[in-house]
Amino acid sequence: MRVHYLEVVTKDVDAACELYSGIHGVTFGDADQSLGGARTAEMTEGGMMGIRAPMHDGEKSVTRAYILVEDIEAAVRAAANSGAEIAVPPMKIPGHGTCAIYFQGGIEAGLWQL
Repeated sequence: MRVHYLEVVTKDVDAACELYSGIHGVTFGDADQSLGGARTAEMTEGGMMGIRAPMHDGEKSVTRAYILVEDIEAAVRAAANSGAEIAVPPMKIPGHGTCAIYFQGGIEAGLWQL
């Protein structure tokens, strides 16, 4: 397994970017609208981290790892068959691949296919 995208949703994007930059020595770019306005930085193993503000009033702060998969449709089916709630079905993100989000046992997780 490999984390392809690590997403942090927070009301204070600038403070979070400063925190991770100070701890890990990374530089976050400008907001990427195709990733919900996330500011991104490359991770050591080739994935990326994105920090963004909530996209609506009901979205809470969360850190969500998106695990890289070869077949996102099959992975979403497997998650659903294991009792997970599919919160966001496979969704193409231009220039980045396809992602999905599921909830299980109070944990939010994601899947990512390139």
